[in-house]
Amino acid sequence: MKKSSLYVALFCTASTLIGCNSSTDDVTVNTPNSTLTEPAEGTQLKIRLLETTDIHANLLNYNYFSDKQDDKVGLVKTATLIRAARDEVSNTILVDNGDLIQGSPLGDYMAKVKQLQPAQVHPVYKAMNTLDYDVANIGNHEFNFGIAFLQEAINDANFPYISANTFVDDGDNNPDNDKPLFAPYLIQEKSFIDNQGKQHNLKVGFIGFVPPQIMQWDKANLSGKVIAKDIVAMANKYVPEMQAAGADLIIAIPHSGIDTSEPLPLAENASYYLSQVDGIDAILFGHSHANFPGKNYADMQAFGIDNDKGTINGVAAVMPGFWGNHLGQIDLSLEYTSNSWQVTDSQSSLQAIYKTDENRMTISLVENDGAVESEVMVEHDETRTWVNQPFAKVSGPINSYFALVNDDPSIQIVTDAQTWYTQKIIQGTELDGLPILSAGAPFRAGRGGSDDYTAIDAGEIAYRNVADLYIYPNILKVLKLNGAQVKQWLEMSAGQFNQIDTQSAQQQNLINDDFPSYNFDVIDGVNYQIDITQAARYNSKGDKISDAERIKALTYQGNPVTDEQLFLVVTNNYRASGGGNFPAITSDKIVIDSPNENRQVVADYLTEQTRLNSENGLDPAADMNWSFSPIANVNILFKSANNADAKSYSQQFSHIQTTAETTSDGFAIYSLDLSPK
Repeated sequence: MKKSSLYVALFCTASTLIGCNSSTDDVTVNTPNSTLTEPAEGTQLKIRLLETTDIHANLLNYNYFSDKQDDKVGLVKTATLIRAARDEVSNTILVDNGDLIQGSPLGDYMAKVKQLQPAQVHPVYKAMNTLDYDVANIGNHEFNFGIAFLQEAINDANFPYISANTFVDDGDNNPDNDKPLFAPYLIQEKSFIDNQGKQHNLKVGFIGFVPPQIMQWDKANLSGKVIAKDIVAMANKYVPEMQAAGADLIIAIPHSGIDTSEPLPLAENASYYLSQVDGIDAILFGHSHANFPGKNYADMQAFGIDNDKGTINGVAAVMPGFWGNHLGQIDLSLEYTSNSWQVTDSQSSLQAIYKTDENRMTISLVENDGAVESEVMVEHDETRTWVNQPFAKVSGPINSYFALVNDDPSIQIVTDAQTWYTQKIIQGTELDGLPILSAGAPFRAGRGGSDDYTAIDAGEIAYRNVADLYIYPNILKVLKLNGAQVKQWLEMSAGQFNQIDTQSAQQQNLINDDFPSYNFDVIDGVNYQIDITQAARYNSKGDKISDAERIKALTYQGNPVTDEQLFLVVTNNYRASGGGNFPAITSDKIVIDSPNENRQVVADYLTEQTRLNSENGLDPAADMNWSFSPIANVNILFKSANNADAKSYSQQFSHIQTTAETTSDGFAIYSLDLSPK
């Protein structure tokens, strides 16, 4: 990692397990020989804090899946906003909050194909080094490609990394002597101009956090090498150290969203409770792919959330979406009083890179940043070439337009591939002969906007299509479960839907928008119905909220599934290790700890099926193993893509009808007829 006189950042690799010293001397850097005098009482100044987060290797305004320009994404756009925001004021600080190197085909290409040699600079850091970041925090997806790759990637960043709750696993079970994996915090002495034009030096402290769930989500990469601790506990440990070291301003950078429910140890989304840690002056957060301030937080005054000013319990905060679609901005007002700098006011805001017009067309609000664009064009062109190389065939179209309301080809091809792989690897083992079920979820079902759907034409298929089907570099895992556990898995998935009132003649929305679509698991190998007239049994956090049962007529090969019946269920490392908080789904039930990526399994399956069916390739048709229980005389609505392909595809299903309605964010409204046939 490049170092300057402005900072020191420490990093211990898993390969060397070098201990990091977390003493104040190592993480505090002062500008030497400062000749500035102490500010006068009442001196005021303003500082603009700027944040990027969850870029996920979306450097250019480009969609590699569709091979088209996409002005709704890209650091190349956010960079223009950064430069403009700096030009408007005298004092700025710029931070990144992680999930940088994974998440787009360019990220996969660098990690899995081109790889990264010691003499090479990752294009993420080619781009970011043009923007003069002050500091960056580690996100959970930074660990997806392993610690060695992470180290090789970030060692060319011209800015330091921090993480206060990741530690080297020294194997002695003594938390008192654990050494940080990164510098837990950093204090920079920075020069600012006050409201009268005079210069002052302030010690600015930065402290970062990652979800402790990295130990589940990336167990294969981190087990025995890393320990992740509670976010709030580590804030309570280190913030007083930062204050004692003279920090005038403390900025927390948690890769963690907002959860206002009762705090639990090792909480994933802890930003709300960080706001209650004494000494933190601002929170630049992320991870949830959401906007704060934003409409989702408009009615949370009872929790101390001011959505107009953008504060949480009085602490200035911002969360700027994902994929570079917004720049987070906090304008802080400070005053020097009683021998210290105090935050007296703040205003948080989000600067967007695009908007949509009355015809739902995307209007770019900023030009591309020339420096970022030129730095990454080589890797961009290489990625385009790679993702467009055909290697297999499919005999029919694959899309996810109706994956939330119908059995779906985009999920079917994944679950079939997982079953195919598992059938091969259990042959001749003690698991051979157990029924195999396969779980898959719609990763692209509108979560990223009205055009965030899988849409693959019949014919040749390229890697970009595989990445379109399975966007995460998850690792395949197989669990051994009984019938009762399988049923509860499906009950949790059925939380995707709102309860439908059979007595109401009003329009009723089907989809529970608070429930992530990637947690709507379809399990193939069994047949079942979902009765949405019943209350959900679990909420989106996995908490049991009722005794209702939505899963009906659960059968395997025509016979009812019994509670004691044993199954192998194929899934990914995220789910198998507890991701999504599904009931009874824990890593101790893993019986096959595969090293293979689910996405690579899909690619291998496509290759094999094309070899066996060389003329037409794989038939991706869904087997329709699940459906909704019939309901008469109700008006059920849901949203999906507003394009001709989606509306044409809907005509294949008698229970899905188009309407003339659309949403303000560009979705089309469809109706669902569940009348008994």
